[in-house]
Amino acid sequence: MSRKDTFHNIVRHALEKDGWTITHDPLLLRYELGNLYIDLGAEKILAAEREGQKIAIEVKSFLQNSAVSEFHTALGQFISYRMLLAEQYPEHTLYLAVPLDTYTSFFATQLAQGIISSQQLKLIIYKPQQEVIEQWLN
Repeated sequence: MSRKDTFHNIVRHALEKDGWTITHDPLLLRYELGNLYIDLGAEKILAAEREGQKIAIEVKSFLQNSAVSEFHTALGQFISYRMLLAEQYPEHTLYLAVPLDTYTSFFATQLAQGIISSQQLKLIIYKPQQEVIEQWLN
C-alpha cells in the first residue's frame, strides 16, 4: 500500500466535520497486476427517506517544487481510479482534494482549468490549517 499524503488526516477530519462518515481508509481497487488504493471513501446520509451519497477522495498536498509535475501525477491517478471505481464501486463519485492555496494559484491557470473541464474533474478544495472544506466543485 502506498504512503498516505501529507494532508490525508486533515482532509479526513474536514470531511467528518462536514457530516461525512468515512467508510474506507483507504478504498481498495483491484486490477490485473495487483491493487490500487484511493485515499478515502465516505458516505453521507442526506435524509432518512433518501439514498445516501457515496464519494471516494484522492488527497493531494502539492507541496513539491513543481505543481505541473504533481498535477500530471494526480491527473493520471484520477483517470485510472475513476475507471476502476466505475467498475467496482459504481455508486461512488471520485473527487480530487487539493489545498486552497494550490487551487487559487496553479488550478486557476488556463492550462489547469482546461484540463479540469475536459476531463470533468470533481474537486474538493480544503483549508489545511483549519481542517475544513472550503468548496466542492462538480
